[in-house]
Amino acid sequence: MAVTHPTAVRTGMADFVVGQLNEGVPPGSLVFQTGGDVAVATLPLGNPAFGAAVSGTATANPITADSSATGGTIAKARLKNAAGTDKIICSVTAIGGGGDIQLNSVVVSAGQQVSMSSLTYSAPA
Repeated sequence: MAVTHPTAVRTGMADFVVGQLNEGVPPGSLVFQTGGDVAVATLPLGNPAFGAAVSGTATANPITADSSATGGTIAKARLKNAAGTDKIICSVTAIGGGGDIQLNSVVVSAGQQVSMSSLTYSAPA
């Protein structure tokens, strides 16, 4: 039998994880990176970064776009607190590619604006 978590536990887990992104002032950031860990774009998270979780899922508050990205091909993302400490690391692909985050395009030109219209974090069931 696989390990499962009741909804109340999943909600608490999600609140704990996303609460880590509010450490320090200002809150953290969403950093898109190449496969070689080079930053392509850095998007500041809202204050607070996420709202309270419901049924194990927390929704990010508005995220500020990076209006002048470094550029490159995005392969992963790191959500960091204000001190720059990784709190969530995930894969990134183009839409339909199966990544944890799916973007319209993973190829970003230098100086291009990169934005996120929505982001959620779900604790495992």
